[in-house]
Amino acid sequence: MTPALFDRIVQSAQNLVAIRTANAEDVIAQFRLLALRTGQSVYYWQEDAGIASLRDRDVRVPGSKRASDALRYILQSPQFGIYLFTDFAEHLRPPNTGLLRQIARSRSVAGRKIVFVGDAIEMPEGMDVLVEAISHQAADGARPRLRDGRWVV
Repeated sequence: MTPALFDRIVQSAQNLVAIRTANAEDVIAQFRLLALRTGQSVYYWQEDAGIASLRDRDVRVPGSKRASDALRYILQSPQFGIYLFTDFAEHLRPPNTGLLRQIARSRSVAGRKIVFVGDAIEMPEGMDVLVEAISHQAADGARPRLRDGRWVV
């Protein structure tokens, strides 16, 4: 997760983004670091906890444990935010798909983005055109070395 990837998500014409990766936990951890370092509004939805801020772990959105409630909150929120979802495949059914379509078509000034992270992200028929797909590969383990007074990879 680099600031360039974050900028790509923010500047995407689509409000729904899918990051296909085998390391979803690593991507979430990198989003957490980015939120802590830059102060960006990045949130993570989990079925047992609801929507929580990655910047301030204690900040949770009450009443957002159910997927449909979380999506309604995102749809009605007037503020900018990146909302991360993992393990969401079982929730891609009505009424959630209807709410996702509304979010995808929304052209609000706030710029809310829903980002699905995982390796098996299959959108229902007709929704593929509403989602920007990004592939994420884990960086190889090349460690930087000091050569002639400069760090090189």
